Amino acid sequence: MVIKVFVATSSGSIAIRKKQQEVVGFLEANKIDFKELDIAGDEDNRKWMRENVPGEKKPQNGIPLPPQIFNEEQYCGDFDSFFSAKEENIIYSFLGLAPPPGSKVTKSPEESSSLPNGDVAGESEGTAEEAEKAEESGETEAQKEEEGASHISESQEKNVIGPFHSCHNCCGPGAERTEEVMEEGAKGEAEEEDAGEEEAGEEEDS
Repeated sequence: MVIKVFVATSSGSIAIRKKQQEVVGFLEANKIDFKELDIAGDEDNRKWMRENVPGEKKPQNGIPLPPQIFNEEQYCGDFDSFFSAKEENIIYSFLGLAPPPGSKVTKSPEESSSLPNGDVAGESEGTAEEAEKAEESGETEAQKEEEGASHISESQEKNVIGPFHSCHNCCGPGAERTEEVMEEGAKGEAEEEDAGEEEAGEEEDS
């Protein structure tokens, strides 16, 4: 398959000449085989180009301007189509050629987005990210549960080992009250004993 580039070497339009040079220069730089056909000096080339450009690609006056690009008899596009394909890195697809080995410019964006197994690259990456987030959230919840359990155990220890627990007679505020009552009772008994001894001494003296 040979790429055909129809040009007008004697065109008086600077814009057309620049477009032709850009197309030819790009093909030469990328070592893409092509054939340059002049429509200015060859009536057959001009007639063939005009007849084979699709009607929807022709301007309003019906006369397509060079450069026009074909792959053998298959129409590829004009300069605007060529420029867009180059910017999107789908130039080989635009020209209907198989990309050279190791070339990054291989497929159209729709084709390159699909993986060999039929999955879409964007979707598989999104699924992987969602799985990672789910794992992280699961770890976070587990950490929260462990922290909650530790807080509960600490609160239970405080209730048991705190300054006052349920036994008020031995450790609570009642313990202090009990000791006071016992001390007061002991004092009362001692006073009664002293009073009894004094009465006994008086009786002996009499």
